[in-house]
Amino acid sequence: MKTPLEILRLYPPHDYTLHGAFESRAQGDPRRPLIRFGDKIWSWCEFAAGAEGTARLLVARGVRKGDRVGVMARNSDGHVLLLFALARIGAIMVPVNPEFGVQEARYVLHHAEVSGVVASGDTLDVAREACQGLAPPPWFILLDTARSDAPLLHDLIRRPPDVELPGDVSADDTCLIVYTSGTTGFPKGAMHSQRSFVTGGEAFVRRIFLQDDDRVMIVLPLFHINALFYSVAGALAAGASMVIVPRFSASTFWQTAVETGATEVNIIEAIGTILKNRPRSEFRPEHRIRKVYGVRESMADTFRNEFHIPHLIGGYGMTEIPGVTCNPFEGLQKPGSMGPVGRHPDPNRPWAECRVVDDEGQDVGINEVGELVVKTPIIMQGYFRDPEQTKAAFRDGWFLTGDLVRRDADGYFFFVSRKKDIIRRRGENIAGAELDRVVGAHPAVHEAAAIPVPAELGEDEILVAVVLKPGYHAKAEEIAGWCRGRLAPQKVPRYVVFVDELPHTPTHKVAKAIMRSDGTLIERAIDLEKAVSG
Repeated sequence: MKTPLEILRLYPPHDYTLHGAFESRAQGDPRRPLIRFGDKIWSWCEFAAGAEGTARLLVARGVRKGDRVGVMARNSDGHVLLLFALARIGAIMVPVNPEFGVQEARYVLHHAEVSGVVASGDTLDVAREACQGLAPPPWFILLDTARSDAPLLHDLIRRPPDVELPGDVSADDTCLIVYTSGTTGFPKGAMHSQRSFVTGGEAFVRRIFLQDDDRVMIVLPLFHINALFYSVAGALAAGASMVIVPRFSASTFWQTAVETGATEVNIIEAIGTILKNRPRSEFRPEHRIRKVYGVRESMADTFRNEFHIPHLIGGYGMTEIPGVTCNPFEGLQKPGSMGPVGRHPDPNRPWAECRVVDDEGQDVGINEVGELVVKTPIIMQGYFRDPEQTKAAFRDGWFLTGDLVRRDADGYFFFVSRKKDIIRRRGENIAGAELDRVVGAHPAVHEAAAIPVPAELGEDEILVAVVLKPGYHAKAEEIAGWCRGRLAPQKVPRYVVFVDELPHTPTHKVAKAIMRSDGTLIERAIDLEKAVSG
C-alpha cells in the first residue's frame, strides 16, 4: 500500500483548478477507467473529451464565468461532467436535491439566480415550475429520459459547438454552491472554490489511504458535500476510479459492490443502520470493499466481523468545512470519537486548527464541553448573497460550528450535541443527542429523537418520539425504565410518544426544528409523571 504522499507524488504538480488537477492525473494511461455508471464506462480520455464538449455547449448557451447552473437529478455521470465543464469556464454548479418539491426548489434556484438547469425526466416539470419568474428565463437540458420539451445532454455534446473556452480561470474561482439543509430556517448556499475542492480530495486520500487502483462507490447523493468533496474529489486526487450509483438501495447494495469491484464506499449513519438490519441473505461475502468512511460505533462490530471490512474510519466535517477531524487510518482509533484534527498527505502543508471554547470565546479545559471553532484551508468562501450570515458564522477568523464537543488529553474530539439541541431541565444542560443514542439502542426501537417541551415551572421537560421496529412492541414506561438504567434521573424523559416516522432533512438527519413546531406531539404523548401519580 502506498502512503498518501506517495499517491500524490505519482502525478505532476498542477495549479489547483479542477482542469489542472484532472490533466495531471490523466497522464500515464488515459485509457484507464475513471467512471462507471450503469453500463457506461468513461476512460480518462473519454471523460476529458466529454467535459470539454460540455464546456463548449455551456459557453454556446451563454454561460459565463461566475454564472450558476442548477443540477436537479439523481446521481449520474452527468453530475461529474457538469462539475468539471462548469469549472473549466469558471462557472458554478448548484446541485439541488431531486426530491425537492416546487417550493423548496424555487427557493434554491431563485436565490442562486441560475442561468440554466440540467434535470432528469422525473424532475424537469418541478424544475420548470420552480424557475417561473426568473429573469432571464433559464434554459433546460435533460440528463436521461428523452422528452420533446428539452434536449438530452449526451446528444448535444456528440457534436459540440466550435466556440473558444476562456483562459482566465483560477483556483480561487467558485465552482460549487452547496445549500445547507436549512433545519432552522432558509437554506444557506456555501460557496467553495476550485482550490478548496481539489485540496479536499487530497485530504481524503490521507483520511482513508485512498490508492490509485481503488474503486470508489458513490451511493450518497451528489448534492451532498460528502459525495462531492470526499468521493469525487478523493478519486480525482488519487487518480482512482468512481462507481456512481443513482441512489442507495439496501437490497442491491452488496450485489452492486460485487458487480463493480468497488473497494471503498462512504456512508452516513442511516445507511449503516439499514445495512446492519437487512436480511443477511442479501450479503455477498465475495465483495471487495476494504474501506468504509462514516461507520458509527454502534455498527462497527457488524461491518468488521459480519461484513469483513477491515478499515472503518469516522470523522467530522460540515458543508462549510469538509473533513476537519478524523480517526487515523494508521494509529490510535477511539470508537465513538470524531478523531483528532486531520492532516494533509504532505506534513509540511499547514492544516486545520480546532479549539473548544465557552460562550465568551475562551478556551475550556480538557474533557470540558464547549463549542468547536475551526480554522482550515478547506473552508467555504462565504454564504452566497448573504453577507450577514457569513459574518455571523465567524468570530475573529474562527468558524463557529454550533456543535458542542469535548477534547480528551490525546487530542481526540467527542461530539456532545448541537448547541440548538440542548434541553435545559432542573438547572442542567442535557444533550438531546445523548438521549437519541440511548433510546435508539433499545432492542425494539428503530429511531428516536428527544426535544424540549415547556415545563409548568419554567425551563424544559423532555419529550422523546420513538419509531419502533416492525413487529416490535414497547410501552412508554419501558422506554423510561431503559433510560433510568443508563442515565442520570434528570435525563429520563417525562413524555414518550410513539410515531410511525420522524421528519428528516434531505441529508437524512432528524429535523428537530419541525418536531419542536409540532404541537400535536405533546398532545399525543404519554405523560409518565401523571401515569405514575395516577
